[in-house]
Amino acid sequence: MDLPGTIRRHRARVALAAALLLPPSVAASFVPFRTSFTNVGAALVFVALIEGLAIWGRRPGGYVATVSSALWFDFFLTPPYERFTIGHRPDLETTISLVVVGVIVTELAARSKRHLERAGTESAHVTMLAAAASAMTGTPTVEEVLVRAAQSLVDVLHLRSCHFEADLSGPPHAQILADGSVVHVGMSWPAHEIGIPGPESEIACRWRGEALGRFLLRPTPGGAVTREDRVAAVALVNLVAGLVHDQHRTKG
Repeated sequence: MDLPGTIRRHRARVALAAALLLPPSVAASFVPFRTSFTNVGAALVFVALIEGLAIWGRRPGGYVATVSSALWFDFFLTPPYERFTIGHRPDLETTISLVVVGVIVTELAARSKRHLERAGTESAHVTMLAAAASAMTGTPTVEEVLVRAAQSLVDVLHLRSCHFEADLSGPPHAQILADGSVVHVGMSWPAHEIGIPGPESEIACRWRGEALGRFLLRPTPGGAVTREDRVAAVALVNLVAGLVHDQHRTKG
């Protein structure tokens, strides 16, 4: 089960529901004060609400909140009241400004959140590779390093399981290549949308072109995996490949 994906979808649904329901509630709360409270001040409250929903629910939440806010601002706070009609030019200008600012705020919030998530992901990848390199500087056995690497691949690619296989005589599987792309039966596979193909895929373990084995992956069905995660996974395998090569050369 793709738990992170399920949580994201649930959060998106809750955010959309909030984007629909909160603006009319906020607008209704201003009704007792609408003759003494300026519409510009109310519009600023809606902008803050839109920003919060855009950060929480991404673009869909922000856009829905923007439209909902404009409609209920018009319905409750602009005369003639309780009608979707605007009778005064300043109120029309305020409503249009609310929509424009809502769209801008939504875009800025969505892009800022994406940049923060990307920075966090890159930091996690660096930490993972640093931990793998540190583990190899001690005196662990190759088997121990391979087990740790397999577990790291499970974490970064959201797999059900993973293990190293030195025997390359088995059937071929879909492959994750060095640039993070996924190839399945000779065709590019959209892993960023529908996940890594199953029931098994692989990352080849090579050292300077020499095939040393492969990590067999059992992906979570339907669990989307970003290109950044796939590139980090290949980098980890390449890091381990040097140790596997040294072991083969020692045995030889």
